[in-house]
This record gives sequence, C-alpha cells and structure tokens, in this order.
Amino acid sequence: MKISVIKIGGNVIDYPEKLDEFLKIFAKFPGHKILVHGGGIMASRFGESLGVMPEMVDGRRITDKDTLDVVTMVYAGLINKNIVAKLQALQVNAIGMTGADGNIIRSNKRSIKEIDYGFVGDIQEINVKLIDHLLAGELLPVVSAITHDGKGQLLNTNADSIASALATSLAVEHQVNLYFCFNKSGVLIDEKNENSIIPLINQDIYKELKREKVIHSGMIPKLDNAFEALQKGVNYVWIGKAENLQLAAKGKLSGTIIEQHRYDLY
Repeated sequence: MKISVIKIGGNVIDYPEKLDEFLKIFAKFPGHKILVHGGGIMASRFGESLGVMPEMVDGRRITDKDTLDVVTMVYAGLINKNIVAKLQALQVNAIGMTGADGNIIRSNKRSIKEIDYGFVGDIQEINVKLIDHLLAGELLPVVSAITHDGKGQLLNTNADSIASALATSLAVEHQVNLYFCFNKSGVLIDEKNENSIIPLINQDIYKELKREKVIHSGMIPKLDNAFEALQKGVNYVWIGKAENLQLAAKGKLSGTIIEQHRYDLY
C-alpha cells in the first residue's frame, strides 16, 4: 500500500481561507493518506485569553498542567473537529483522533534533563494495525498533536514528531511519503524572501545551516524529524507551502526535498 502522511502547520490552520484552500487540495490528493495537525498559534492565542502564557524553547512548547488543558481543548477539540467537518463536506470520510483514541499513539512523559518540558510526550509506540484497518476501510485519520501514556495521562506531543513516527512505523510494510505543509515556500535562506528556497538539504548542508543560524526555532524539530524518517525507511520527505502539495505529489520542484546523504550532481 502507498501511503502519504501529510502534516499541516498552525500558520495555515489559523486562517480559515487558507485552511479551506488546503483542504480542497488535500481532498483531491491521490491514494491513501493521513492528516496530522497541531495548532500552536491558535492554542497560544486561546491560552493568553485565559491567562496561560506560552513558553517556548527551540521551537518546542513547555507544557504545564494549564497549558495541557488548553492545547487539548484546541488541538483535539476545536481544530480537529473543524477539519473533520470540512473534509466531510468535501466527501472525504475523515475520522478525528488523538493518540488515546484506539490507543493509536502511546508516549512517555519526557524525562527532565536540562529542561523540564512538563506534560510533553515522547512517542513510544504506534498502533499500525489499527491504522491499516482504518485505511483499508476507506477512513481517513485526522490526527491531533495529543498522545497518551497508557496510564490515563494525556501528553502534548510535537505534531512533526507524530507525522514522522506515523510515517516510519507504516514504512515497515508500506511505501510511505511524508509531506510537511506550512505557510512558506520551503526551507528558506531568508525568511522574508519566498524566492530564497533551499531546494535540497542533506545532513551536511543541515549542519552548516544550523551552525550559521540560517535554520533555527521551529524549523529545527521539523528537519530533525525529516531526517529521522528517512533513516527509518520513509521513501520521500518534502517541506513546502500548503497550496503546492499537489505539485509535490507530481514530482515537480516546488519546495524543499530532504536527502539523507550528500547529493551527487554528477
């Protein structure tokens, strides 16, 4: 089975027109597919309105108990069900899920080292059998960035990490492509210049870009997850603008392709 795991970022989710445009494209995307979403921008806004101020370290959210309540309400409730309803209107039989639903994603609370991330989950196990069953039944999973520890505790989990873990787990028996869709044309040299796309990044290029601080903040976990996915058997990883998803599916250069090893031009 060929499967596409597609992650959509908060910079698209937060704007109704952009989300509607993306979902129309996504609905026509060929083959079996899974949609993964976070919604950090909306969660931060709702949290601030409740007096729960966001705290980020290297693009990752510190999640205390109040923050966990906010992100659960926003990710698993408001955003997830809104997306599912919109997909149903597009004749896509979607089913909204957290990691706790069907025990689809089990995580462990991240251990405290230099930083205490709070109620943040590091993924331990994916229920591939259930995902296969859903896809075979023509159901499209829409997975929010909330997992659980199997002991009754929900955990906030990076949506890029979820997309990567789903892709790598499914890649054991399937051909899997992984797409990270957000509001930029790809990985950019200059965040303010949409034409400064880096068309291909391998490990050596990535190390240099981090050293020069061209890549920082939220792009770091995204690329870390991309390389991990390739290491574990995922066929293809793409990062780009949400509206260019169909072009990426057709193999047209429209974003950034992630390569595991040095790219050989000759």
